[in-house]
Amino acid sequence: MTTLGFLTGGLRRTDPAAGRAHHAVGGRLALAALAALVLLALLAPVVSPHSPVLRSGDAFLQPGSAGHPLGTDALGYDLLARVLYGMRASLLAAAVVIASGSLIGGLVGVLAGALPGWVDSVLMRLTDLFLALPGLVIAMAVAASLGASYRSALIGIAVVWWPMYARLVRGEIRAWATRPHLEAARLAGVPWGRRVVRHLLPGVRSTVVVAASLDVGGLVVALSALSFVGLSSPAPAAELGAMAAQGMPYLLTSWWVPIVPGIAVMLLALVANYAGDAVRDLLRRR
Repeated sequence: MTTLGFLTGGLRRTDPAAGRAHHAVGGRLALAALAALVLLALLAPVVSPHSPVLRSGDAFLQPGSAGHPLGTDALGYDLLARVLYGMRASLLAAAVVIASGSLIGGLVGVLAGALPGWVDSVLMRLTDLFLALPGLVIAMAVAASLGASYRSALIGIAVVWWPMYARLVRGEIRAWATRPHLEAARLAGVPWGRRVVRHLLPGVRSTVVVAASLDVGGLVVALSALSFVGLSSPAPAAELGAMAAQGMPYLLTSWWVPIVPGIAVMLLALVANYAGDAVRDLLRRR
């Protein structure tokens, strides 16, 4: 019994360190995988074996082969080329929405956190209004009202994506504003704008970076959902959600047509989420 207790006690003592080591390795692998996917997407015109919008002769609904590793769709388009360009569009859209959301939401959050009183109340009630609305439904409504296009999809998602950043930044600003060095700067007569830029913004930078890294996966799925229902670029543009929707009639006969872009969306979302976790852990340790 004593020996068993000794062994289990030793396992309990070593398990946390081993778990952290495995988690760190997994995080590095996720970051490397995301970097590889981003590189593939950026180099799509170079590494793509075919054009995403030109038919490959008479190769219709052809399964994977040497000439078409992922097969072709009903119109003769090479699926590998379209997936690469679709990943490129999804990652670019995610970057644009994250940049606009963090900029608009960060500005609202900084003003609300640094100006308590009626400014904080008005901005936070506006933020709460947007948070209370069904985000994806509002994004679809905005995109539909502007007309189906890539830009409309970006605007629709961006309209509903900034409130989370506003809430996050406002909370961080309010927490940092109570630090002793901020009070000392105020008593020393440091102007408000300089206190915000020099002392408050650096404190929230890492939090925004973590939130942005965790947002990539959700944005890929949201943008794919808009293109799936036809609210993004019209055909024959290569977008993962639209490709999956257009291939649904062939699910039982040529399964690769809708499944391959669906797997690409899942892979992007999973890798981005794990990479976001790794960025969070890295910044937390630092």
